[in-house]
Amino acid sequence: MDILSTGDTAWVLISTLLVLLMSIPAVAFFYGGLSKRKNVLNTMFLTFIAFSIVSILWVIFGYSISFGEPSLYGFIGSPSNLFLKGIGISDLTGSIPTLVFVIFQCAFAGLTAALISGALVGRMKTKAWVIFIPIWACLVYFPIAHWVWGGGWLMQINALDFAGGTVVHINSGVSALAVALVLGKRKDTSLIPHNLGYAVLGAALLWFGWMGFNGGSGLAADGLAANAIIVSNVAAATALIVWTILDTVIVGKPTVLGAISGGVAGLVAITPAAGFVDVPSALVIGAVAPFVSYFAIYYLKAKLGYDDALDVWGIHGMSGIWGAIATGIFAVPAINGAAGLLYGNPSQVLVQVISVIATIVYAFTISFVLAKILDKAMGGIRVEENEEIGGLDSNLHEESAYNFN
Repeated sequence: MDILSTGDTAWVLISTLLVLLMSIPAVAFFYGGLSKRKNVLNTMFLTFIAFSIVSILWVIFGYSISFGEPSLYGFIGSPSNLFLKGIGISDLTGSIPTLVFVIFQCAFAGLTAALISGALVGRMKTKAWVIFIPIWACLVYFPIAHWVWGGGWLMQINALDFAGGTVVHINSGVSALAVALVLGKRKDTSLIPHNLGYAVLGAALLWFGWMGFNGGSGLAADGLAANAIIVSNVAAATALIVWTILDTVIVGKPTVLGAISGGVAGLVAITPAAGFVDVPSALVIGAVAPFVSYFAIYYLKAKLGYDDALDVWGIHGMSGIWGAIATGIFAVPAINGAAGLLYGNPSQVLVQVISVIATIVYAFTISFVLAKILDKAMGGIRVEENEEIGGLDSNLHEESAYNFN
């Protein structure tokens, strides 16, 4: 019988607010600072509107089909709690009220949708984005969340994802790449951040909020939460240092943009593993993540020619893949009962690879097809050339973040 813990409840409520902080304002500042001056408001708006849309869908039916009783061979949950009907304020999920779990997971869903926007800045019609996000949430996020966390088929084969390596980061990264391919390249692919200070503030808030993102995912105020926070901080710090070294060696000087990119890559990589690995493993996971994302951003993108504007795929997708597989390598039984390759369970790596491939194939296919359909139905999901060149803030919103009077 589940027993309410006020300590656990308080911690998960705090963690919920920290995850909310990651979307609004952290992602808004991070992406807004990295975008061009003429698109900063539109970039921030994409984050706010995506989070808001998914928040509404989540309480109407998203939670129900993500965490409902598995159906269709573990593909989706049964819609038994539409509009949260049947969930009382005294109902428990483990040692916390179910309503606390609902809002905690709502923040994850909204954040994932918001992350996608970074690949599309400066060239997608607002109307197209507003139509894309709710359909994407229904067809992509809710099913994948069910597969991994809601009792679906990946959970049934024991795929490990403590806080969202597949559900959040690979999912958002590959979905962003799919839509970016449909949109095509920007007219001006040079992207010098208009306000790197905003981006640094956003990265700092992401780092801060991530402690609740990973630390709250065990749904308890206990040693597992403490371990998750410690390894998350270690991985982020390690990745920031390694990326700075890479910049110094390859570019000839350290860069602030590289440092914050490294920190985020480390946080992404440790996310699926945070509840399963120890500090030595976190050091390795954090050290490798910058190499993976650096390769994707500076070599793979140039070679393949896709326009992932703010490197959502390069950081969230690629470091997310590394982190998911690394979880199968480094999982320590003493942390959370799961053993990885280094502890005598090589089959866990195979399970992790299956979860990665399934997420990539499904999220990319549905996102690409959806973007293509919208592109045809709407006469294009990309803004007009004059709007793109002039900037979306003035052309789509008739607003400016700066007063030139």
